[in-house]
Amino acid sequence: MEIAKLALDKKAEKVVILNIAKLSSIADYLLICSAQSERQVHAVAVAIEDGLKKKGVRPMGTEGAREGRWALVDYGDVIAHVFFEPVREFYDLEGLWAEAPLTEVKDTQKPAPKKTGKRAIPSKKTGSPKK
Repeated sequence: MEIAKLALDKKAEKVVILNIAKLSSIADYLLICSAQSERQVHAVAVAIEDGLKKKGVRPMGTEGAREGRWALVDYGDVIAHVFFEPVREFYDLEGLWAEAPLTEVKDTQKPAPKKTGKRAIPSKKTGSPKK
């Protein structure tokens, strides 16, 4: 789902999609994800909105992005919830919608290999680098 990719692109964590179509008429899917700071909550919500706007999809409504604790972006059939992690734990939407099928969305982009910061140092005896 494109909306999940947009969230992951801004380093959202614990991204899940709940299929609530058979349980409620408010939406078919809920995307729920976490952010590690209030600033990141805002960044993820804006990235979702801007990314879908580029594809001609505009939200029906948005709430909470400025405050940064819980942002909601409503697209009718899909509602995105971006939580500051402690707030997500408190509201526990996954628990509230426990009957809904849940799909975890993993980031498929592989991170770049980390550099160790070690450099080869020439040996005094041979003049060749040692590791």
